[in-house]
Amino acid sequence: MFNKNIKIVLTVLIFATAIWQFTEGNIGNGIFLILLSVIPIFLYYKNEYILLAFLKLRKQDFAGAKVWLDKIKKPETALVRKQQGYYNYLNGLMLSQTNLIQAEKYFKKAVELGLNMDMDLAVAKLNLAGIALSRRRKLEATNLLNEAKKLDKHNMLKDQIAMMKEQMKKI
Repeated sequence: MFNKNIKIVLTVLIFATAIWQFTEGNIGNGIFLILLSVIPIFLYYKNEYILLAFLKLRKQDFAGAKVWLDKIKKPETALVRKQQGYYNYLNGLMLSQTNLIQAEKYFKKAVELGLNMDMDLAVAKLNLAGIALSRRRKLEATNLLNEAKKLDKHNMLKDQIAMMKEQMKKI
């Protein structure tokens, strides 16, 4: 919605207003404004459009998630580095259903930029391994599968990794 720099300026202005309210003797207003200044800080680190896209993906609404992601103009300047990673990760997830070439590009960019959670990184590497396997790049797929297995600490992707290893034996 707002550029990351505007969010910082907004936070500073709200906080300055809170301090002014404290000096005027309006303690309740000052406390409320300090609590209100937390919202732009949260949205600085967690982009609202990416959060809404995640909610749409949880409902398997790929078209709705794409609408929210398309609202982000110039993600290189509007998003923090980790948010750019999730932007590319979500685009890769949506494109992996239709266009593997573009999905691979987005997943590689997401891995390069980094993701906060190891599970998300494991899913991205698992998808990259699947794409590499579909293109008969067995060595790359093996390396990516091993990395995904290391990142999957709760064994949530155990079945998918085992299935992919079985497919690799057939090639």
